[in-house]
This record gives sequence, structure tokens and C-alpha cells, in this order.
Amino acid sequence: MTATDKPGIDLGIIGFGKIARDQHRAALDASPVFRLAATVDPVNRAEGVEAFADLDSFLRQMPQVQAVALCTPPQVRFAVARQALLAGKHVLLEKPPGTTVSEVMTLERIACDQGRVLFTAWHSQFAPGIPGAKAWLADKRITGLTVTWREDVRRWHPGQDWIFAPGGTGVFDPGINAYSILTHILPVALYTTQAELEFPENRDTPIAARLKMLSEEGAPVDLDFDFRETGVQTWDMRIETDRGVLELSQGGATVIIDGQAIASESSLSGEYDRIYARFAQLIQRGESDVDLAPFRHVADAMMLGRRIQTAGFAW
Repeated sequence: MTATDKPGIDLGIIGFGKIARDQHRAALDASPVFRLAATVDPVNRAEGVEAFADLDSFLRQMPQVQAVALCTPPQVRFAVARQALLAGKHVLLEKPPGTTVSEVMTLERIACDQGRVLFTAWHSQFAPGIPGAKAWLADKRITGLTVTWREDVRRWHPGQDWIFAPGGTGVFDPGINAYSILTHILPVALYTTQAELEFPENRDTPIAARLKMLSEEGAPVDLDFDFRETGVQTWDMRIETDRGVLELSQGGATVIIDGQAIASESSLSGEYDRIYARFAQLIQRGESDVDLAPFRHVADAMMLGRRIQTAGFAW
């Protein structure tokens, strides 16, 4: 059975870059609900489906497509999402959902006015260990928290200059994954108190950040984000509570509580399968899911951040 023969909801991917090719395509091929009907990208295309170089042509020639997944750089996402919503499409936004909080709030209002679904898809919230971690923390008091999120930008975003351009968020592109986990699993809110941001002398967004936060109950939170890690990639959290310690590693694939594993996966496979299952559920219910908490923390860090200039960055 080809993609066009499979029953379900027709969906188009707008922006067929690395994340779309690596994650979205496989999840859609495996989805029992969605079928990939088209891609919209001036350069890249998927085998076996219609391909369009621009959004206008796609919307004009394939009005039957009911939903789109936006995988473009964030700098153009607002205009594309707005056009898709006004054309009657349900919209899934890759992270980060835009360049500003206000953009996404506006899209949420447009989706409501149009009776369409808007979904901010924070993929790290769908990691294997996240449900168990959230359930265990629900009745605990947080006493301290450390986050270490260090990865190699050259490996995960090769040649993608948009990430260091205004609106690209720099190291907060992976860092926002940590925020999305924290805001999802913790039973209390956090707020930023201090931020040191390292900006390469030739770039407009930070390549590293050291941050301090507090929980609403006063527990200290220390975060270390770095885009220059050339060795082992690290996506770890240690959450201390009044009744034990939870350690999360590999971005949520592994969760250990007081030395005992409650989730131990070798990878984060399945995140995007669960994202599309959630999107299908939202469409069926006619409900949007717009989570702005991770994005607000990035905005707060940029507002409070002390800028430190560091060596220039080159691919």
C-alpha cells in the first residue's frame, strides 16, 4: 500500500529538512491515522509523495489536505502557520514554535477563530521515561535540581546558520527541550533568577548558557547548556526531593529513582509516534494544545542574561 492509498488524515510537511527527514517521515509512515500527502520545500522532497516548492501552490493544488506539520526554521514559522490556519488546516508546530511568545499567542487565537487545531509539539515531553517521572514527582517536594544539557551543534544542526541568527535561539534550541521536560513533570513552577549567556563574536544567539532558577517554594535550580560538546552528548537531570532522588538521562530515555530504574530505553525512539498520536487525538476532539511554558523560560533567560563574548564560531 502506498502513502497515498493508506486511509486516514492527509497531512503535508512544510519544510523538509533534517528533523522532518529523520523523525517526521518515519512517524507518519508508521501512523495508523495520518498519511503523508505532500512536502513543501524549495530544495528537499520526499520520495513517493507530491512535492511543492512554495506554500501557495500546495494550498491551491491540494485543498483536500487537512493538516500540516511545520518544520521550517522558526523565523518564518508565524507567517506560514497563519496562512495554513486561514486556509483551514490543522497545524502542528515543531519546536521552538516561533520566534516570540506573542507570535504563538496570536496563532492560538487565529486557530480558535478558524475552528482549527494548533499543537505545539515539544518532542522531549514524549520521551519514554517522562510519564513515570511525572507520576513519581506528583506528591513530592522539590529540594534541589541540576540540569546538564550539552551537545554538539555541528552534529545535530550541520551548517544551519538560522540557529545562530536572531530568532534562532542558539543553545536554547536544545535547552528548550530541558525546559519542556521540567515544566511538564514538576509539580511546582520555576522562575529564572540569573543567566550568563556566551555569544560568539560573529553570531547573534548564545552558544552556551549558565542559569539559575528557583522553584516557587525556593528550591535551587542550576542549569548548564552548551552547544560545543564534542565528546559524549549529555542530556541529564538530577531532581532531589523530600523523599528520594530522581535521575533522568538521555533526554528522558532513562529514569532512575534512588538507584532503581523505572524506565531504561536505549534511545528516544517513539517520541514522534506519540506526538502524531496526540495530534490525531486533538483533531478528533477539536482541541488545541498550546504549551508556552518552555518558551517563556527562554524569553526570561534572554531578558535577564548577562552577555559574555566568546570566540567566533565557524562550521
